Amino acid sequence: MTQKSFALISLACSFVTCKAQQEVCFSIEGNPFEQEDAFSEFTHYIDVLGCFHVLAESGVSDSKLLHVAAVAAELLDQDEDGQVDDPSIEEALSTGQALMPILNFEGSDAEEVLFESYDGSGIAAVLYNEEIDPEQPGHWGADATVEEVLHTINHVGHAMVYPEAFSLQPNSSLLSEAMDVARGGQFMSVPDAYPEEAWYHYDDWTCDYECMAIEYLYWSIVTQMGILNDAITAQGISNEWELPSPEALESTDVLMHALINDATYMLPLVAPDGNYCPTSAGASDGFGVERSVVKVLNLLGQEVNGLEKGMKLHVFDDGTVEKVLSNDQN
Repeated sequence: MTQKSFALISLACSFVTCKAQQEVCFSIEGNPFEQEDAFSEFTHYIDVLGCFHVLAESGVSDSKLLHVAAVAAELLDQDEDGQVDDPSIEEALSTGQALMPILNFEGSDAEEVLFESYDGSGIAAVLYNEEIDPEQPGHWGADATVEEVLHTINHVGHAMVYPEAFSLQPNSSLLSEAMDVARGGQFMSVPDAYPEEAWYHYDDWTCDYECMAIEYLYWSIVTQMGILNDAITAQGISNEWELPSPEALESTDVLMHALINDATYMLPLVAPDGNYCPTSAGASDGFGVERSVVKVLNLLGQEVNGLEKGMKLHVFDDGTVEKVLSNDQN
C-alpha cells in the first residue's frame, strides 16, 4: 500500500482482488510517543486493546502494521469479543508498557535510536519488515509475527503475573523444570552437544538460559496451535525442535503439555489468522466506537468518511479504496 491509502479500522480484501483476506478492526494513528527520544524515528502506531503498543517506522506498509496488531489482538483475545481474555495479563502489559517495534531493516535509523535511548522493560522482541507476511500468519520461515508478539506477551505478561509457572530463571518455575527435561539437562549456556534424548536443542550461542526459556515457551505454544504440523516445517525446525505436532508434544513433553494446557493461565492456543474484528452483537466493540458507525481515519488522525452499518471497504493493491456491502450484518 502507498502512504496515500487510508489507515483503516476495517481493512478487507476479497479473493478476487488479492491473494489473502485481511479484516482488521483497528485504526492507524500518528506516533503518540514522538517526543520521546527512543521512539522519535517511528511514524505510525496502533493501540491494541489498550495494553499493547505497535509502532512502525516510515516504509512499513499499513497492511503489515495492521497484521501485527491483528495477531497481537488474536493472541490476547482468543474468543474475539473485544476484551483481553485474562485481565491480569492485560494489567501487566499495560503497566509494563508492552510494545512491538516494526523496523524497516536491521540497523535502520529507528533501531539505532531505539537501542541507544530505550530504558524500559516493555520490549522483548522486534520485528523487521521482511519478516512479516500477512498472507502466511505465523508460518515458519515466512512470517515471524506470531513468534515475536508471543515473546513480548509471555515476557512482559505471563512471566510477571504467574512466576511460579513461567519464571525464566533456572530452578524457578514449572517452565524451567520442563525445559531442563526437554534439553536433556540443565545448561546455563549452549552445550557443545545436547544429549541424544533431548528434543529441544536450540544452539544460538547468544541466547542465555532465560532466552532459551522464552524460546521454549514459544515452540510449545505454536506446536499446540498446529502451526508447525507439516512435513516441510518439521524438517526445517528439527535442528532446534523435534515435536512439530500437538500429538508429539502431548506424548513426549508431558510436563510442558500439561503446563500450557492448564486453564489457570489462559495461554493462547488457537492459531491467529490475521483477521480481527470483534462481532459481539449490540455492544461497543472494545475500541470506544459503536459498531453501527465505523470511523475511517487518515494518517493524520483526521476523520474522512463514515461507514454505515453493513458496509466495509475493499483496499486494493494499488491503494485505491471503495465501499462494499458486507455479508456480515452484525
